[in-house]
Amino acid sequence: MQKPYKIPESVLVVIHTPELDVLLIERADKPGYWQSVTGSKDREDEPLAETAVREVFEETGILIADETSGEQQGSNRVSRSRLVDWQLSNVYEIYPVWRHRYAPGVTRNTEHVFGLCVPRGIPVVLAPREHTAYRWLPWREAADQCFSPSNAEAILLLPAHRRC
Repeated sequence: MQKPYKIPESVLVVIHTPELDVLLIERADKPGYWQSVTGSKDREDEPLAETAVREVFEETGILIADETSGEQQGSNRVSRSRLVDWQLSNVYEIYPVWRHRYAPGVTRNTEHVFGLCVPRGIPVVLAPREHTAYRWLPWREAADQCFSPSNAEAILLLPAHRRC
């Protein structure tokens, strides 16, 4: 049975600390390709914030929850109020290596940018089929490490969008 095609609408979540250190994760299918959390909607009517919450948890183990009681040292929970929609979208050409995941003829994706402020030292648990390593870098260095131009540009906008 063929896997359903990906929806060409996604989120990019720049996870950062109050000090503007940014979490980057390395793709399992492309070693050396560092990025922020990204992911497509699971269904057409999925709200973008829900996509962001789901992808952050799936890729990093960080749980974005409505309650804030779990935001203590060592916890993987952060308040939903820390997830900020930057009201910024990028339309880009899907890399040819990943086009097979989309319906025939789909070549462009619309990516919606979010920021997530997390406490320094929050535990990160990667999905090993998707990512093999992670690192925290100061925002300018993180932007330099991203393979995706839209990801690098989003990180460079972090100081203007930070809400911690």
